[in-house]
Amino acid sequence: MTQLEKARSGMFSEEMEICAAEEGVEVEYIRQGVADGTIVICRNVNHKTIKPLVIGRGLRTKVNANIGTSKDGNDLPAELEKLALAIAAGADAVMDLSTGGDLAHIRREVMNNSSVAIGTVPIYQAAVKMTDAGRAVSEMTADEMFEVIEENGRDGVDFITVHCGVTRRTVAAMEEKGRVLGIVSRGGSMTANWMNCNNQENPLYEQYDRLVEIARRYDMVLSLGDGLRPGAIADATDRGQLQELIILGRLARRAREAGVQ
Repeated sequence: MTQLEKARSGMFSEEMEICAAEEGVEVEYIRQGVADGTIVICRNVNHKTIKPLVIGRGLRTKVNANIGTSKDGNDLPAELEKLALAIAAGADAVMDLSTGGDLAHIRREVMNNSSVAIGTVPIYQAAVKMTDAGRAVSEMTADEMFEVIEENGRDGVDFITVHCGVTRRTVAAMEEKGRVLGIVSRGGSMTANWMNCNNQENPLYEQYDRLVEIARRYDMVLSLGDGLRPGAIADATDRGQLQELIILGRLARRAREAGVQ
């Protein structure tokens, strides 16, 4: 059972007990918040070496630190040093946003050396695997996208950012209106380009139930990324952004109905 399923059944999990003690609140407050969807507990079933991280309404504000390699700067010891410094400074979670080198190995080393929750953006690894194989990112198949997501879950990643709301409809709405800065999200732009090149819908939207099934298997929290967030004030609350937010709200509800945070 996931934390959400336990909360809805009235159970107090070990993670809820730990989080309540950390926050100085009653465990029932945590359980009810998880059940209502206003609180999430981040701890993959395969990542028991960390303390569970609770995020949500009425709780202490959490700080997330981003680290990661790039094509021009691929130094694993440096990333592990960043990780240690972030944790020492009080970061509650760390995201490995690596885009250079052996991403699977880097992620596993980050997780092995972390005492806090770890998040990733799986499409980065999927894209790097394509380019390393001498293939265009647009040639990626839906199965290849989901294989990487499954790998992240199996390795113990606690939360993943997925750009499910970047759909043909939302991108068309954005393009019809026009933008000063276009799509500023890296994952959002990758997804939009994939749809454009393949003349197909975003697999993470079209096959959303498949994504939810993977997340449920590992009790991995879904961070539904705002791929059409504005990069300029002039683009704020335009048609594309608002359409995406509506879609993400519906997808969040579907995830919770399936027992996924």
